[in-house]
Amino acid sequence: MRVGSRNPAKLEAVRSGLAPFFASVVTESAEIPSGVDAQPLGWAEIIAGARSRARGAHRVGPCDLAAGIEDGLIPVPDAAIGWVNIGCCVLYDGAREAVGFTAGFSYPPECVRLATATERTPIGDAFDSLYRAPAGLSDPGSAAGNIGRLSGGVLTRAEYGAQAVVCAFVRWLHPDLYRYAPCAGAPT
Repeated sequence: MRVGSRNPAKLEAVRSGLAPFFASVVTESAEIPSGVDAQPLGWAEIIAGARSRARGAHRVGPCDLAAGIEDGLIPVPDAAIGWVNIGCCVLYDGAREAVGFTAGFSYPPECVRLATATERTPIGDAFDSLYRAPAGLSDPGSAAGNIGRLSGGVLTRAEYGAQAVVCAFVRWLHPDLYRYAPCAGAPT
């Protein structure tokens, strides 16, 4: 299994997301650029970033499965601040591709404002400059990711990313159910 990132949280997300399905999961990392803005906005950029990382990781050398993970903000007009963070995992084996997503969460409004401005500030940078743990909520530190810090360590970035990995992997669990003609423009 090769992951198109050296980010420890992404590597752990892939390892822990696939662990229930295999006796052991060995992850190898490769630094693969996303090919999208440092702050992805919208479904298309988020998916394109994850796809670029997965396919790039697969091109590095032989592997059974490659993964790319990318987070970004999607517009949700009915949400209080209009944007929700979503993570995407693309799994690719050289022939088949599958996409899975995480649950979504809202960042503080000032982070969203900076991330969605004409000159996008990566939301992680905006978050790091603004975040202060409120009284009574423990701060698990940056290794837990922004969702980990916002949730007081209840949901870490690796656990959050693992949701998308599991959701993408269902295609490999049920190949008989996923023998369909792809939608126009979608990879097989």
